[in-house]
Amino acid sequence: MTKSELKRAMVLEKWIDGRLAEQDVARILGISIRQAYRLKAKYRHGGAQAIAHGNRGRKPAHTLADSLKQRVMLLYQERYFGSNATHFAELLAEHENIHLSVSSVRRILLEGGLRPARLRRRPKAHRPRPRKPQAGMLWQIDASPYAWLEDRGPMLTLHGIIDDATGEVVAATFRPTETLEGYVTVMIEGLRRKGVPLALYSDQHSIFHPPKGKPTLEQELAGEPPSLSTFGQALADLGITHIKALSPQAKGRIERLWQTFQDRLVIELRLRNVCTMEEANRVLPELIAKHNRQFAVAPQNAEPAYRPLPETPLEHIFARRQYRRISGGQTFSWKGKCYMPKPVPGVPRWEAKSVVEVRVGMDGQVWLWDQGRAWPCVETQATQTPAPTTAKKEAAPASPRKPAANHPWRKPFSSKQLQRSTASG
Repeated sequence: MTKSELKRAMVLEKWIDGRLAEQDVARILGISIRQAYRLKAKYRHGGAQAIAHGNRGRKPAHTLADSLKQRVMLLYQERYFGSNATHFAELLAEHENIHLSVSSVRRILLEGGLRPARLRRRPKAHRPRPRKPQAGMLWQIDASPYAWLEDRGPMLTLHGIIDDATGEVVAATFRPTETLEGYVTVMIEGLRRKGVPLALYSDQHSIFHPPKGKPTLEQELAGEPPSLSTFGQALADLGITHIKALSPQAKGRIERLWQTFQDRLVIELRLRNVCTMEEANRVLPELIAKHNRQFAVAPQNAEPAYRPLPETPLEHIFARRQYRRISGGQTFSWKGKCYMPKPVPGVPRWEAKSVVEVRVGMDGQVWLWDQGRAWPCVETQATQTPAPTTAKKEAAPASPRKPAANHPWRKPFSSKQLQRSTASG
């Protein structure tokens, strides 16, 4: 018997002995006088056991069958291990046609010792930053290295962008490591799908912010702009305000996205038996769409803040940029190779020894950039590797001599040289 039942038996016994009145019994037990007389009749007829609850020891009619509990625990151990209770309940309904509440699933896992009992979160000591009112006002970009394929494949890094106003994952892709190519891929995909956002939130990785990007006091007094990375130059061309977070908590929305993905995406990839990066990127759009349908929210203002894309192709904007000198033969060097702009009828030749801007895309394609237009370049025969042949060996063409370190072409260009070359061009 419980403590409350023992208390009832003791009070009823005193009432029967005449030591308590009926009003006192009802007040002590917190029941009506009518209910007190019912309990007194039961106690006289059957003793203390008669006032115990009638369903004690019986199995409830709505309880889950033991066979169902065993099946749920077996499925968790064999297919869905590692998923939380909410995600596991969704997977059971989606793949196994087992519809259980999240609390029932959590109780089954705790009874079987398959999930640890988590402590309640501490109350937040600060108020989180509210969402932006319009979609496209702020994107958050980051990358998360993790064992996304578990022991079935290599370690991968997931690059992604999330919209601050809606929580929608704009774009994502897997890469072996955190690279510029990965960030450029998700940015181009997001820009083509949505448009140009107003601002971008990132960490202080050297891909976004070069170590020597902050100008010195002399440069600030001279009015010289700070040096930008390849990614930063592209953002400046698109007119996107770049905000650099000083801590992971500052861009907490995408940090919480990685926690959700590491909890759910790993299970989804396992169920599809994904073992390579190519397969993961192939099924990723389907998983991202599923995530957005479930977790994305409507913005406060339905009208988005996106701007239209520029006329310049995005591949030309998100490209590595360097300055080179044009030789008398209309060639320039890049990473030990010699390139030449494709001749175009009606276009004059570039002046020898003039400084030109060279842009190299993420796929290795080289362009010569002049007055907002990209001129495709080809590798000259002097640096191309001849095709293997079984015929008689011919003498290889002499490769151009590499200029000496103290040659004028090898010296860094000053601002006056750049202005003189631009004016002459």
